[in-house]
Amino acid sequence: MSPTAMDVSQNGSVNKTVDMGLSIFEIEDSDLSRSSDISSHVFDHLESVYTPSRRSGFNTPGSNNFESHPIVFDAWEALRRSLVHFRGQSVGTIAALDNSAAELNYDQVFVRDFVPSALAFLINGEPEIVKNFILKTLRLQSWEKKVDQFKLGEGVMPASFKVLHDPVRNFETLIADFGESAIGRVAPVDSGFWWIILLRAYTKSTGDTSLAEMPECQRGMRLILSLCLSEGFDTFPTLLCTDGCCMVDRRMGVYGYPIEIQALFFMALRCALLLLKQDDEGKEFADRIVKRLHALSYHMRSHFWLDIKQLNDIYRYKTEEYSHTAVNKFNVMPDSLPDWVFDFMPSRGGYFVGNVSPARMDFRWFCLGNCVAILSSLATPEQASAIMDLIESRWQELIGEMPLKICYPAMESHEWRIVTGCDPKNTSWSYHNGGSWPVLLWLLTAACIKTGRPQIARRAIEIAESRLLKDHWPEYYDGKLGRYIGKQARKFQTWSIAGYLVAKMMLEDPSHLGMISLEEDKQMTPHMKRSSSWTC
Repeated sequence: MSPTAMDVSQNGSVNKTVDMGLSIFEIEDSDLSRSSDISSHVFDHLESVYTPSRRSGFNTPGSNNFESHPIVFDAWEALRRSLVHFRGQSVGTIAALDNSAAELNYDQVFVRDFVPSALAFLINGEPEIVKNFILKTLRLQSWEKKVDQFKLGEGVMPASFKVLHDPVRNFETLIADFGESAIGRVAPVDSGFWWIILLRAYTKSTGDTSLAEMPECQRGMRLILSLCLSEGFDTFPTLLCTDGCCMVDRRMGVYGYPIEIQALFFMALRCALLLLKQDDEGKEFADRIVKRLHALSYHMRSHFWLDIKQLNDIYRYKTEEYSHTAVNKFNVMPDSLPDWVFDFMPSRGGYFVGNVSPARMDFRWFCLGNCVAILSSLATPEQASAIMDLIESRWQELIGEMPLKICYPAMESHEWRIVTGCDPKNTSWSYHNGGSWPVLLWLLTAACIKTGRPQIARRAIEIAESRLLKDHWPEYYDGKLGRYIGKQARKFQTWSIAGYLVAKMMLEDPSHLGMISLEEDKQMTPHMKRSSSWTC
């Protein structure tokens, strides 16, 4: 049984507790022996895992070509200032270097936020930082997690962690947040998926399979998979989630089956299938993954996909249909179609809608989910091309004066009050409610490269370059066109910096796409009728 989470009292002593705001880990090495699952000597071995000898490039970007634009050097300098060190090792990057960031949790290392930083370091030939991060978060996963005396699933990965230094004892500890301190007290569903995706990116980039093959990494993956592959009452292959469980970490009406989580779920399953060892337990999980992937890909491509043909079909839906022959399987009411979607949908193009559940279809566009759908090949090649067509057709709405809209459109007036709970941070065209997030540049660029549309990414990057440095790398921008720095946006937001660098480096050398992209699996291609918007 995993040890109870511990807290450090004001006088420096260690006290056990099960009801706390933050869980403190990485206690004295001798304390780790109390964990029957992962002991200190195992991690001593883990952290000496072989890493290929490569140029560190610690002070300069990996290619002189990157220095052609003046903000690249500043971006690297800012990224390196954000590095977090634990017992002499770099283990991640803090969310923001803004002096006011520590009053919340921007001084912590977030799993989802670190992904673009990790990719930047991998591309630049610095995998050790990524390996250290993977190991530290894996170590945190093994500890017991409780929120108000309720125990979370064993495989839950932390949303974030922080390094605390005790100057008296000259000793460092890690504090992990599994949602017990988060706004709304929501556990992160996406952290485990990003962890698996990052482990595959590390393996693909370095060629080093030994890290993923370690028993502890294998066990960590299986714990994550056990959580999301468990069978229950759900009749859909999608993953049921609450609001605030992903990048959209405030109440925004994404409860149910949000596209972001389903795309990440699909991608993590495919990555795990490549990383799991083919022992008896690994084969059992592989069989479960393959079955889920087939069901999930069919469900998403069939029921989440929207183009002008499908929109017209929904417009003409009959309701209250019963039996297996029902066309309107989720009993979506045609009157629930929002007015904006008819003008937003071009004659050529399409996208995966935000959510589908009984009697409810969220027609909003969400950037991260659609881009990950392309990178994971959840989207068929025709659908991926249609998503790119939509972005080009709706450039002003989705790109505007600062890439990239996290979702479109924003909720306003009564809808905003009801859905967000009157959240002042998510007022119309701000933050998660239609705000523009520079970090999404790397996802857009990767999707553009995969679909053969690098010119879209190049144009978006040029727009971002005209403002990011002089605006001091904000977290997000406000307004319908992204014209204004976000009203509560932190400056020197690390993933804004790293997202730009990854986009720039991938565009310079598209071969790096392989670490974050998966080719289509022909065995999972369903027999689907091509819609008119897919015609090339």
